[in-house]
Amino acid sequence: MKKRIEINVALEVFAKEEWSEIDASLLAEAERILEIAHAPYSNFLVGAALLLEDGQIFSANNQENVSFPVGVCAERAVLSYAMGNNPNTAPVKLAIVAKRRAGMELATVTPCGLCRQTINEYEFKFGKPIEILMLGPGDEMYRASGIDQLLPFRFSDLNS
Repeated sequence: MKKRIEINVALEVFAKEEWSEIDASLLAEAERILEIAHAPYSNFLVGAALLLEDGQIFSANNQENVSFPVGVCAERAVLSYAMGNNPNTAPVKLAIVAKRRAGMELATVTPCGLCRQTINEYEFKFGKPIEILMLGPGDEMYRASGIDQLLPFRFSDLNS
């Protein structure tokens, strides 16, 4: 008998007037921090802000290196710092904002594959999803309820 595994994914889209106060705060912090990203090679600036369950907020941006494989994405930078310093406090929300270069319109982006797997690691560790907020042009916020909406067949045991 042939077996089929099917997963449905969805993102919610919100206009600015529909954002919660905390979502607006996280997105504003991610947008603020992207302006000082170190991205001299790609000119692609990314900022991320992370809310922990105890209310702490951390932010980081992408850090490029002339040797491209050793650069660090904003999402992994903020998760690494926050989890390295607060290993027992679950992340709740992660906001991501990006644009091509200073002064340009925002780009709608989702976390890269490495970042998705890193988010998955912390969802697994704490046994709860991390809401992912992504800001695009025109103040549209895209919300994923957890990494399963961006990485449906993530590296895990499909039998569990």
